[in-house]
Amino acid sequence: QVQLVESGGGLVQAGGSLRLSCAASGRTFSMYAMGWFRQAPGKEREFVATITWNGGSTYYADSVKGRFTISRDNSKNAVYLQMNNLKPEDTAVYYCAKARVPYLKVGKDNYDYWGQGTQVTVSS
Repeated sequence: QVQLVESGGGLVQAGGSLRLSCAASGRTFSMYAMGWFRQAPGKEREFVATITWNGGSTYYADSVKGRFTISRDNSKNAVYLQMNNLKPEDTAVYYCAKARVPYLKVGKDNYDYWGQGTQVTVSS
């Protein structure tokens, strides 16, 4: 069983930055890839970023590439999402999720544990 708890969301002006954190329980955290997803009101949950089990590779949605950075610290059972140059269209609830495998995956079906989400609101 894995529990994921996100934190770090909030209200920020366009152009600002936020750093989301996801704390994971369980001894197998370091064996799996992790991902960040987001869901805006009335929209489907969408992929944001993913990172391999050892942090060696990352992959981003085109909409956030060059602005967001995913990282992890396996010694702390944590994964992070640094978000820079935020835009109003980044407003959403952000979720971290554990992948079923160690390597990069984009689709939601490839993830089996999810956090409760943290709200990010970007004002214009």
